[in-house]
Order: sequence, then structure tokens, then C-alpha cells
Amino acid sequence: MTAEAKPVLNPVPFAQIKGWADDDHAAALAAFQRSCAEIQASGRSFGRDVRFGGRRADWLEVCENAAQAKSARQFFEEKFAALKVADPIRPEGLFTGYYEPEAEGSRTAGNGYDVPIYRKPEDLVSFDAATEKRLNLKYGRLLEGKPAGYLTRREIEEGALQGRGLEIVWLKSWVDAFFIHVQGSGRIRFEDGSTMRLAYGAKSGQPYTGIGGVLVERGVLTKDNMSMQALRAWMKDNPGEARELMWENKSFVFFREVKVNDPSLGAPGAQQVSLTPLRSLAIDRSLWMFGTPIWLDAKVPSGPDGEMQDFRRLMVAQDTGTAIKGHVRGDVYWGWGEKAALVAGRMKSPGAMIVLLPKKLAARLLNGK
Repeated sequence: MTAEAKPVLNPVPFAQIKGWADDDHAAALAAFQRSCAEIQASGRSFGRDVRFGGRRADWLEVCENAAQAKSARQFFEEKFAALKVADPIRPEGLFTGYYEPEAEGSRTAGNGYDVPIYRKPEDLVSFDAATEKRLNLKYGRLLEGKPAGYLTRREIEEGALQGRGLEIVWLKSWVDAFFIHVQGSGRIRFEDGSTMRLAYGAKSGQPYTGIGGVLVERGVLTKDNMSMQALRAWMKDNPGEARELMWENKSFVFFREVKVNDPSLGAPGAQQVSLTPLRSLAIDRSLWMFGTPIWLDAKVPSGPDGEMQDFRRLMVAQDTGTAIKGHVRGDVYWGWGEKAALVAGRMKSPGAMIVLLPKKLAARLLNGK
């Protein structure tokens, strides 16, 4: 039997999940309930083709039970089937981390604040399936009525969007802006002590290029010493070359200002649900429905000297990302601050993933329906 022919989903008893009994299921349930609020209110993701996503009715049923759950662990064990995921392409799995960057900013330009963060332009459009296939572009613009690619990062940063009133806030550093783009959210600190929260608004549709990989290809850094911290250090030491390097990534992200009432939560992810540090997971949205509880078993560099430690906990799929592709692939949301940035920037670990799917959905999938 070939690797492709092997089943992707394999039932596993909860009692056999290492670390399951020791987790804080109540924290996972709180994150799941936030996903349920979105599923019950609109369930936008059910309008997409999600391979293992199921029907909205499958999830509405368990969400109704989640609101009355007295025992979080009992709720998950009774309402879901645990299915270990086998990745036919990357059997060892891959888990990385992301965080919410913080930067100094100003609501007005000048006095050193010259780097704009933009909201979505009105001429950025989604293409239909036929146009997307023909151009290999999901987003772009219409030039004289014809679909075309949108502006590149370099074109935008050199002023192509100036004068359109799209600026939300200004930063001091192009590097700070770049990492907010990569992470998809940010916290902006103003001189008066107030803050602004930025959430993902849209992307240009231009191809994404990991600039760390570019430095590895050039021999500047190696795969072994590549991390977000190493990349930032190189950019700080080489500001002129750093600007050119950032332009290698033609993709550009647009943002929106959001209000987050609970300061313990992050900005909303792709599900439009406020992210929970160490409980929210970015996944491949073509495979897994937003709101899916996922047991993650991996190792993370969270020791005092960056040594690897076990990371076993129940998380909830609430976000996605351009680089998050694959069955056993996830991006752990670590929150904000220096510690979150340090761990997220160094995390690149193999691991295992067990999805919790509503029992009716699991039964259909296992029966090939």
C-alpha cells in the first residue's frame, strides 16, 4: 500500500492520548466556546470546501452542548471522536509559532514616524475560480477592465498607495512593519501610553517568499542557526541590504483596527475570533474547519536556555496562514511580549496531531462518505 493510500484519519481512544488527563480542558473549552459563538452567528467558513470540515449542523449540535458543559473533559470525550492524523506528504509533521508583535507608532506622520500601515484598498478584489486558475492569482485588481496582479511590496513601500487616505498608523521602522505583516497582527504603543490593536484585513495576492530562506540560500545564515531573532539581528546590522531583502517578498498585508475587550486575548484571527495564547492554532483551512479542537503533541524551545520541552495540550483551530499547508501542520499562537516572540521565533518542531471531530462527522469520514 502506498503512502497516499493509507488512511489520513485513525481513531484513537482518549485514554491512549499521552498527557490528555493532565491538560486544562476548561481553558480549551473557553477557546472552543468563542469559536462556537462565530459558528452559531454566521459560520462563514462553511461556505468553503473544507476536506474534513463537515456540515455546519454537525458543529451547531456540539456547540449547543458546549454552552451547558459542566465538565470540560467529559464534554470533549462524549461529543467528539479523537482521530490521529497521518500526513501523506510530511509524516513527521511540522509545527511553528507566531505572536503579536509590538511597535512604537503615531496616528500622524512625521517626527520619525514615516512607515505607514495600510487598510485594504478599494481596488483590491478577489478573482473568480476561472481567473484564479488562469493567472495563478487569488487576489489582484482590474486594469482597464482586465484582471491583473496587485502592486508588489516594493511598489507600495515606494509610495504607490500614497494620497489615498489608506494609512491607519505610522511606525518608525520598516522592519517592525514587515514583522507585523508576517505575523498578521500587531499592538501599537503611542507616546501617551495608549495602544492600538491591528488585525489582518487582506493580502495583495502577490507570492509570499520567506526572506529567512533567501538568506540561507545566499549562505548568509544556515538552516541550523536560522530563527526570527537571527533574522532581525542581521537586518539591524545591515539596514540597507535589509530593505532590498524585504522586497524579495512581494506579498503585502493590509490591516484593520480592532477593539479587544479582554486584554488577556489577542487580536482576532482568520475565524474573526479573538485568539487565546497557547490555545489558538493556525491550520490549513482547506483541510480543517475553524473551531476544530486539535490535540498537539510536539516540543517547543520554552526552557530557560531555549532547550526543547514537551508541549501537549488541546488547542482550537482559529487562524490560518499562507505558509500553513499540510495535514499535520500548525502554527501555535504564543501571545505577545518578548517571551512570546522568543519562543515563537525559534519554534520549528516535528510532532503529532489528533483532531477532535463531532461523532457524526467522524463516522461519515471513516466510512468514506
